[in-house]
Amino acid sequence: MKAEILSIRFLHEGWNRFGLARVRLHDGSVAERAIEDHGHSVGILPYDPERRVATLVRELRVPPLFASGEQVQLEAPAGLIDDGGPEENARREVLEEVGLRLHGLDFVGAAYSCASLTTEKIHLYLAAYGRGDRAEEGGGAEGEHENIRIIEMPLAELAAMADRAELTDLKTLTLVLALRLRHPELFPA
Repeated sequence: MKAEILSIRFLHEGWNRFGLARVRLHDGSVAERAIEDHGHSVGILPYDPERRVATLVRELRVPPLFASGEQVQLEAPAGLIDDGGPEENARREVLEEVGLRLHGLDFVGAAYSCASLTTEKIHLYLAAYGRGDRAEEGGGAEGEHENIRIIEMPLAELAAMADRAELTDLKTLTLVLALRLRHPELFPA
């Protein structure tokens, strides 16, 4: 038997939607499951291969603040996919958040960020840049209250944080591991 959604009741509709779905499971039983829906997103790790640094952001994320009191989270730039495709949105987000104009994007993959709760599929990219690619100040889009701090960090330090399990953002951890796998020459042996 195929699983099927019998009904969905949305409890909130705004920037995102929260709902409860009644689902017939594979065994024929019926269960209720939560759904958070806000669309798909992009996550990008901009890195300078010449200087061996990556550009990340630190910003407040309210769920980690609620769950564990974390004041800020270190993350790869990211954002929702609005108009256009994932690559166009990746370039826009990096320009808004960290002020870099990207050229080539190296696609890592697209995966559900938390399939047990959200419909979000995040499209992940690595993006090499150089000193001449700084185009704007960055800091986030005006009016979005992001309060972004731009952090340029040595790749060796970022890898060490991954090794010590100090990266708490899953997209960032995935991108750091992908960069190490695809470009081991950028990291000390």
